Formats: sequence, structure tokens, C-alpha cells
Amino acid sequence: MSAAKLLLVEDDPALCELLEYRFQNEGYDVRSTSDGDEALVLASEDVPDLIILDWMIEGTSGIEVCRRLRRDKETAHVPIIMLTAREAEDDRVRGLETGADDYLTKPFSPRELLARVAAVMRRIRPALAGETIEVGDIKLDPVAHKVQRRGNSLQLGPTEYRLLKFFMESPGRVFSRGQLLDGVWGTGSDIELRTVDVHIRRLRKAIVVDGAKDPIRTVRSAGYALEVA
Repeated sequence: MSAAKLLLVEDDPALCELLEYRFQNEGYDVRSTSDGDEALVLASEDVPDLIILDWMIEGTSGIEVCRRLRRDKETAHVPIIMLTAREAEDDRVRGLETGADDYLTKPFSPRELLARVAAVMRRIRPALAGETIEVGDIKLDPVAHKVQRRGNSLQLGPTEYRLLKFFMESPGRVFSRGQLLDGVWGTGSDIELRTVDVHIRRLRKAIVVDGAKDPIRTVRSAGYALEVA
């Protein structure tokens, strides 16, 4: 399997050099920049498997970089771990609501960051390699386009299949209707937001089997998430 591609966006030269060294030693293919605008260019030229993104950087801010990456169909699925010196709860919430998958405040241990990145990569690697993805009791084969739950084959329409795959690549993460629209239908789509709710209902109906609970959680005023357990 090829090395995971990691984009490191950090404007502290010493910290950037340290993290680049540590991740390269762990076998990652690392590209780095201190500039938000360059980060957007690098991400579009060669989509990384994961992005480590500092909030306070040169050029476009980290939070805006995160927002733009989530709006772009090509990078909407890429996991983002934000680094910041901001410790206030409102800042953490803002970062996560913008689309970050994880949030680490400075100062932090490089070992902890390595562990968090490794955990994310373990989760997404099956999808990148075209291998079967498993979340709870649901199995999705991206090559054969087949889905099973508790040994039962599920019959999903094309849109429901893409929606479930999108959820399974980021289990537990809450997606707004807009994020689902961009990630599943593509940016610039003229599909209305309420269409997302229709397909969520269809997906729920399709994955129901005897004795199993509905794995899709509705988060009031926020969106939907696929339960990990």
C-alpha cells in the first residue's frame, strides 16, 4: 500500500520541521506550507489523505481554509485535524462546525498528534484502498457496490449508496444538510436542501433489519451522523 499523503499547514517553522520529521519517520508522504492560500493550491493539485491545519497562519486563515476545503467536492471528504492556541469552548465548537474532524490545542505532544492521525488513517484506509468498509454491523464493498447488515444484503438506490458510503467514511461525524449536498451530489448542485431529508428517509428504510436500531442519528439544528456503535 502506498504511503498516506499528509498536508501539514503550520506557520511555526520549528514546530513544522519537528512534525514533518516525525511523520516522515512514520512513513507518511508529507508536504508542508505556512500559507493558507498555498495550502488550498496544494490540496487541489494533489488531494491529500489527511490535513493538519493550524488556525493562525499566513494568508487565508485556517478556519477559512477549512471552510473552503469542505465546499470543494474533491476535498470535502478529506479528514482535517486543526491545531490552535485557542482554548475557548466557542472556538473549539466553531472549528468543528466549520468541518474539522478533530481539534488539538497548543502546546500539545507530537506523540498525541501522531496517535490521532493514526486513528483517523486506520478508519479511512479501507475506503482509500477499495477494501470493504465496516462500521458497526454494516459492511460496504466499494468495488462490488454491495452493502450488508448482519449478513442481510441491502438494496440501496445509487444516491442512498453514495450517501451511506459518505457517512461510513467519517463515522460519528455530524454533517449538515449543506455538507451532505456538497459531498454526495457535488458543489454547485441545484438540488434543494430538503432533498437530503428525503434520501435520508429512504436510506433509513433501506438499512433497517430485524433487531437492529436505526444507525443514523438526527442532530437537531445541526444535521445527521452515522453512529459508530
